[in-house]
Amino acid sequence: MATIESEFLSFSISKLEELTNRIEICISKLTPEQVWTRGGEQQNAAGNLLLHLNGNVRQWIVSGLCGAADRRQRDLEFSERAVLPPAELVSRLRETVTEAVAVLRTLSADQLIEPVRIQGYEGTKLTAIYHVIEHFAGHAFQIFLLTKFLTDEDLGFYAHLSGAKAAPAATP
Repeated sequence: MATIESEFLSFSISKLEELTNRIEICISKLTPEQVWTRGGEQQNAAGNLLLHLNGNVRQWIVSGLCGAADRRQRDLEFSERAVLPPAELVSRLRETVTEAVAVLRTLSADQLIEPVRIQGYEGTKLTAIYHVIEHFAGHAFQIFLLTKFLTDEDLGFYAHLSGAKAAPAATP
């Protein structure tokens, strides 16, 4: 029987996995140069967003909820200008999301209301998870928009609603 907490955790896991798959589809459509393209110094390249999502999920869930060492260097996520291979960026993100999902699968209802302090913010494990999903979605949508802008292609995520061919699923 589903409970509110099991539904919350299940939906959170589903969203992380779905958005990660969609990010992989986007990155596969871009050249390495496009992954690191930025319109100006105050804009992020998709590569920086991948580094940032990886850092955020690792800090807030893997470290913040599970107690793993937090070695995040947030500023470097945005200042990176080296052309790291897109496949490496996606692989890192996939690995971190897989670790985060494993953490989420272990949480009980009582643990969801345990207090945590992450990045100077006070809350509960539930609010930390909510933050990560919201944050992940926001930056994923930026990657989607960048991909559409750079490729001038429909990403096919909602093709099933119009009868058009759906985008192929990304392989992990």
